[in-house]
Amino acid sequence: MNTSTVALDYARNNHSRYLSDLREFLAIPSISTLSEHKADMQRAAEWVAAQLHAMNFQNVALLPTGGHPVVYGERLSAPGKPTVLIYGHYDVQPVDPLDEWKSPPFEATIRGDDLFARGASDMKGQVHAFLKALEALIQADALNLNIKVMVEGEEEIGSVHLAPFLQEHEEKLKCDVCLNADSQIVSPEQPSIVYGLRGLAYLELVVYGPEHDLHSGIFGGSLHNPAQVLCELIAGMHDANGRVTLPGFYDNVRELTEEERAELARFPLSDEEWKKTAGVADLYGEQGFSTTERVGARPTLEVNGILSGFTGEGSKTVLPAKAMAKISTRLVPYQAAHAVKSQLEEYLRQYAPATVRWQVIEHTSSPAVLVDRDSDFIRAALAALDESFGVKPVFQLLGFSVPVVSMIQKILGVESVLMGFGLSDDNLHAPNEKLHLPNYFRGIESYIRFFENAGALRP
Repeated sequence: MNTSTVALDYARNNHSRYLSDLREFLAIPSISTLSEHKADMQRAAEWVAAQLHAMNFQNVALLPTGGHPVVYGERLSAPGKPTVLIYGHYDVQPVDPLDEWKSPPFEATIRGDDLFARGASDMKGQVHAFLKALEALIQADALNLNIKVMVEGEEEIGSVHLAPFLQEHEEKLKCDVCLNADSQIVSPEQPSIVYGLRGLAYLELVVYGPEHDLHSGIFGGSLHNPAQVLCELIAGMHDANGRVTLPGFYDNVRELTEEERAELARFPLSDEEWKKTAGVADLYGEQGFSTTERVGARPTLEVNGILSGFTGEGSKTVLPAKAMAKISTRLVPYQAAHAVKSQLEEYLRQYAPATVRWQVIEHTSSPAVLVDRDSDFIRAALAALDESFGVKPVFQLLGFSVPVVSMIQKILGVESVLMGFGLSDDNLHAPNEKLHLPNYFRGIESYIRFFENAGALRP
């Protein structure tokens, strides 16, 4: 029996213990955005560190940042072999609205093939899967490459301190490739490798009218209502074909090749399934593109929130002094995230009436990511998925942003393999978040095979 088979058998024989272990991890309410959970963040970091200690990793530490610590550990016992840096995060989103959860969010509950808990899919389940894969390989004396593990605690708040951390520890984190487990597959039976992520520019638009709120009966009809102006400006940010109208927005958009369009057309999710997952009667988007292309390969502009005037119970006849909208744009490769603010400002200079003042505030931005589909490490991942699922993987473009991918690309100078096992209907950031357990277990086996394949490559 070869060593990889021993590792796979070890993993299969420990499913019950793995689930018990995972429940313990999920019970820690490590909500990074809420200060009252600072102690829980520390507990979660210590939990991950204890896992590394138990596997005899060296230099295990909770490394400080400007916020929550990064858990680090290394096992460099394979000279001449590649070094893989594994990325994950131990923080989770808040749980509200709590009354919409069918079971307590930090008491992992199994219903059918799914395990429900906050962080189950995003991404404690994924972190746990690669930790258990490493455990199985170590137990089988089959870990034939060098491993560095980096698990941060601020991904859910934008990884705000990660870039300075990477710069400070650039030498410590030196590697040949990064395995990023914060990813997903197309469906429970269709594995995939993500090769592109959209970037993000998040802005706030404020429209100002009178110096303070006014009585709408006295002043209504004589002043331009900033809430009305804001709504009209937002309405004009898309044309009849669903295209964004900001000047220059599409100037540098990367177009899909025919090969990519053919690959994306293989996706098993139909428009009907997509509508069901989203809970809508019909779909909307830029004309001339499929839904799969729209959500992965085309840029967007979305209104994330609007606030103005009186919004409490009952009535109050007020003409508001200002109106505000939160606006996010998802960007594709070659679009410059920093340019979106000036594009929005140019749009406002052209279309905002002189009766109001306006201001654009930039909150955060990150570039889009495109990785090499033909790299040796990507091929190692494809082979691992094929063998674990018994189905040829497809390539996938994801619409959301994972800032660490571009950070690692820029600061450490290495590509990432985005290999995770979440699903689009896992209710990420929402009540009743879930982890599909068959994919969790196949994920462990996929990581075992990936590490074995990667160890056979030249560094």
